[in-house]
Amino acid sequence: MKKNKAFKFRIYPNKEQQILFAKTFGCVRFIYNKMLADKIEYYNQTKQKLQNTPAQYKEEFPWLKDVDSHALGNAKINLKKAYENFFRNPKIGFPKYKLKKSNRLAYTTNLVNNNIRIENGKIRLPKLGFVGMKQHREIPDRYKLKSVTVSQTPSGKYYASILFEYENQVQECKLQNFIGLDFSMHELYKDSNGCEPAYPRYYRIAEKRLKKAQRKLSLMQKGSNNRNKQRKIVAKLHEKVSNQRKDFLHKNSRKIVEKYDCVCIESLDMKAMSQSLNFGKSVADNGWGLFTSYLAYKLEEQGKKLIKVDKFFASTQTCSCCGYNNKGTKDLNVRQWDCPQCGAHHDRDINAAINIREEGKRIALGN
Repeated sequence: MKKNKAFKFRIYPNKEQQILFAKTFGCVRFIYNKMLADKIEYYNQTKQKLQNTPAQYKEEFPWLKDVDSHALGNAKINLKKAYENFFRNPKIGFPKYKLKKSNRLAYTTNLVNNNIRIENGKIRLPKLGFVGMKQHREIPDRYKLKSVTVSQTPSGKYYASILFEYENQVQECKLQNFIGLDFSMHELYKDSNGCEPAYPRYYRIAEKRLKKAQRKLSLMQKGSNNRNKQRKIVAKLHEKVSNQRKDFLHKNSRKIVEKYDCVCIESLDMKAMSQSLNFGKSVADNGWGLFTSYLAYKLEEQGKKLIKVDKFFASTQTCSCCGYNNKGTKDLNVRQWDCPQCGAHHDRDINAAINIREEGKRIALGN
C-alpha cells in the first residue's frame, strides 16, 4: 500500500533567489486570479464552464515565462478543484481571489526529469538552482520524491515542504494497552490514569508582549518601512508561540504513542468551541485539534490506533464504577461529585477519561 509523507525543512535562499521566489509567488497569484476572472466572465455570458490554462496567457504576459511552469500548472489545478467543488456543492462556497497582502505565500512544483533533488545539504529547485537547506532528519532510501511546496512565513522565513511516496509495510499492532483522554480547557487533557500534561498556555504568557507590539503597529503609517519592521516583530512573536505549542504537542503525543497501543478520545467540534465567547481563546491556545492530528499519524506509523468516541456519549455523566447516570454533572462548575448509587468519589475529568477509554476499547475490540 503506497502512502505519502511530507518533510518540512527550512531553506536559506540568497538575494537573487529571494527575488525569484517573490516573483513566483506573484505570478501564481496572478494566474489564479486571471483564470478565475475569465471563468466568471465566460460563465456569465454563455452559462458554460471555461477550460483555460496558464499557457494561453504567456503571449499576453511574457513575464510568466520567467517562473516555474509547474507552479502555474498547480495553481490551475487548485482553481479547477475549487471551481468544480462549488458546482458540486454550493455550500462549500465560490472560489475567492487571492489577495496581494495575504500572509500565505506559497507555490508547489513537481518532480519531472530529476529537476528536483537533494544533495549535500541543499535542494535543487526549478529556475532557482541549489538552495541552502537545514536538513534536520534523514530521508529513508525507499522514499520517492514527488513534489515540493515552497512557502514564506509572515516573519520572512522560507520553508520547503517535500512530499514523498513510500510503500507502507507497517503491521497492525495487537491492542493491549488502552488510554482515554478527556479534553481539558486549561491542561489540554486529563487521562484515564489521572495524569495531566500541565500545558503552559504559551499564548496567555505572551499576550502582554503581543498587545504592546500590536498597539505600536496600529499607530504606524501604512506603507512605511517602520511599519513593515514592526509587522515582522509581531509576526515573530506569533511564530514563537506557535513553535512552542507545536514542540509541546509533539513531545507529549510521542510519549503517549510509545507507551500505549490504542488512544481513545472524543470527536469534539473544535470549530464551534473556538467560536464560543467563553472558551474561544483557551481552545485556540491549547491546540487540541493539532494534538489529535499528531496522535493520529504517529499511531498509524506504528500500526496502532486512535479511536474517536461520539461526542454525544455521556462520558461526564456516567459513573465509571457502576454506570449510574448523574444529570447534575451537566453543570460545568461541578468538578467533583459522589455517585448516589455506589458512593464512589469522582473527579469530573478523570471519570470522563475512564469512560472514554472503556467505550473506545469496546469499539476497537468490537465487543
